[in-house]
Amino acid sequence: MKKPSGNQGDELAAVVPHLVDYTNRLLYDEVWERPTLSKRDRSLITIAALIAMHRPEQLTAHLSLGLDHGLSKEEIGEAITHLAFYASWPSAVSASRKFYDLIKQRESEAAS
Repeated sequence: MKKPSGNQGDELAAVVPHLVDYTNRLLYDEVWERPTLSKRDRSLITIAALIAMHRPEQLTAHLSLGLDHGLSKEEIGEAITHLAFYASWPSAVSASRKFYDLIKQRESEAAS
């Protein structure tokens, strides 16, 4: 599977080689490839979990991957709004900023 951060985390193998191996081999090559849930659904679940746990460091990459996996801008926006009531308002606002910046970046790249 295409990793959300590309190979950005691979440099961490210098200090946590097994974590990088488990992430690549188990999470991306096995869990994300299971047929029971689509990649689109897995992306929505992952985005929701990252927002609920306030993990903005990984959120932008997973928002982008969610769009690549077929989630619409509107669906992600609705999920963020819904999570404001169940996760936290500050987490939803932080996620909204990350999502806004990502959309603007993609629009800028598409225009060039």
